[in-house]
Amino acid sequence: MKNTIADRVADFLKRFPPFHLLSEDQLRRISTQVKIQYVEKSTVIYAQNETLHDQFYVINKGAVSLKKDIGGTMQTVDKFDEGDLFGLRPIFAKEHYEIAAKADEECILYAIPIDIFKPLAVQNKKVGQFLIESFASNSENPYSITYQKELFKENNDVVVTRELFGLQSAKYVKKVITAKEDVKIKEIAQLMSSHNIRSVFIEKNNLPIGIITDKDLRDKVATGLISIEKLAKHLMNAPVLCYPKTISTTQAQMAMMKHRVNHLCITKDGTPNTKIIGVLSRHDVIVSKGNNPEILMKAIKRSNSTKQLKRIREKIMFLLAGYMDENFPLGHTSKIIFELNDATIKRIIERCLKKMETPPPVKFSWISLGSQGRKEQLLQTDQDNAIIFEDVPDEDLDEVRNYFITLAKKVTKRLDKIGFEFCPADIMAKNPKWCLSLSEWKQQYLNWVSETGNDEILLCSIFFDLDISYGDSKLSNELLDHIFEITRFNSIFISKLAASAIRSPSPFTIFRKLLVEQDGAYKDQFNLKQRGLMPITDAGRVLALHYQIKNITNTADRFDKLSELLPENKEFYTSCAYAAKALLKFKTKNGLRQNDNGSFINLKELTKADKMKLKRCFKTISSVQELIQIKFSVK
Repeated sequence: MKNTIADRVADFLKRFPPFHLLSEDQLRRISTQVKIQYVEKSTVIYAQNETLHDQFYVINKGAVSLKKDIGGTMQTVDKFDEGDLFGLRPIFAKEHYEIAAKADEECILYAIPIDIFKPLAVQNKKVGQFLIESFASNSENPYSITYQKELFKENNDVVVTRELFGLQSAKYVKKVITAKEDVKIKEIAQLMSSHNIRSVFIEKNNLPIGIITDKDLRDKVATGLISIEKLAKHLMNAPVLCYPKTISTTQAQMAMMKHRVNHLCITKDGTPNTKIIGVLSRHDVIVSKGNNPEILMKAIKRSNSTKQLKRIREKIMFLLAGYMDENFPLGHTSKIIFELNDATIKRIIERCLKKMETPPPVKFSWISLGSQGRKEQLLQTDQDNAIIFEDVPDEDLDEVRNYFITLAKKVTKRLDKIGFEFCPADIMAKNPKWCLSLSEWKQQYLNWVSETGNDEILLCSIFFDLDISYGDSKLSNELLDHIFEITRFNSIFISKLAASAIRSPSPFTIFRKLLVEQDGAYKDQFNLKQRGLMPITDAGRVLALHYQIKNITNTADRFDKLSELLPENKEFYTSCAYAAKALLKFKTKNGLRQNDNGSFINLKELTKADKMKLKRCFKTISSVQELIQIKFSVK
């Protein structure tokens, strides 16, 4: 006899992470053991210091607050609603609850037994990682290695050795699974699961008429937009992009970028009018043998025109999109994209130097600032750069400066052509203000530090994150030494910088909803750069200056270094590093999807898991801003 209650529970759970990662059988096993609890408003589900329950909870209906005794008063530290998990502590620790849970309104809760669910989390690393991150959002020690070890016996770092990007014929998959347009979506999902594939072509009379991918199931079915009982034709993407088996890797990449798809249909003659003979996915292109970043690096070094570099830049962006789709570690991705960007800048400078009438009159350094200086420029954004040149006699200064300004005009023009647009604020080496001798630069930084107003703080947020891209590193290193020397023990300047770092507006309304733009071109969208990335970046910068962390400009790396220097706060700074990487990843994925800089996000497009990650990041930002306020006595 069919267990209708268990079916309803399973149908609800699979709409939300991490249950959407489980198989039908696993969901069924859990749903038959779930205890359904009705809880009246103001009921304490579990109290602070209460003995742990043998279950955790999912909210079917209603809302729950997590509360903690702070200074003798129970204060709300988090709120949860439909689909959220709470009470995860029993999975990770055998001790009392550190935080209480209380119903804000009438609730229906699904109580899930630990002994049923935990084995599934151990078997499925994605489920386990989700639970660790969920637990972190209401734990006093987020991202604790202790909890990872508690759940997984070992937690090895992911080692990525993918070979990426080439120009030979693409290798497609010949074994193709197809279905008819009148089968249920549920059957399509079962096909994908049983064959361990990411897409199913919908065919009619052996000809392709549509495609359904795992992304469609995640974004449209798992979220409840389309019922799993509907027919395939209601979910499929049509028409299908068809190509012949002779398609090259480059053609495939360009087609996927142009049409923003992840799968191409390979047919006998390359049209939808002949039989399907294979499928080519973005994943297949990325992992094609013989294709790797080294090839791109060699292509950059051999390039002899701006047009060639522009084409290579397009390939780099495709590479980045592939990394994001495959969910490669952001640290790995950032390093590769930075090196390719940096090599591009070097090559442009090398070629421009050859176009100059004479060699450089003195040694110089081309420095990248802002996001490129922090090794965080993944998307093609505007350029921020400057030139440092050796000190020369006063009578030669104008002549030497004019030489480097002429060089900078050539370089910045070519950077603009390949996709790095001119800086709207003109913070570029072609501007005489930012093409200075070493002594002039030292005086400039001293002026900023000594007479610090709002304009100087803004400039410090750009110029304090610098990295050499070309030239004599002794010049940039000497300038960096000077920066740390004039800021060491300079409590007045650091306090001003700290005050600026915590001025970023809160991302939440008083009802704990993310604030969106009220008008303008981005009305009803969330400003991820201003309300997320800038606060964590500013916090990392001021702490790096205070603790004299030299030669590390990347925000996540700065926090990782702080975790080494201050082991007593290791887990806190690790959580800050995580937030910096997670927010940058959000921005990058959003930019790739929207073909812009990714700063503004449409919250309606986010999954429940994405919203949870953002919430966790903002909680960390709030904590680090509070630390800065106390540490530097900011009023």
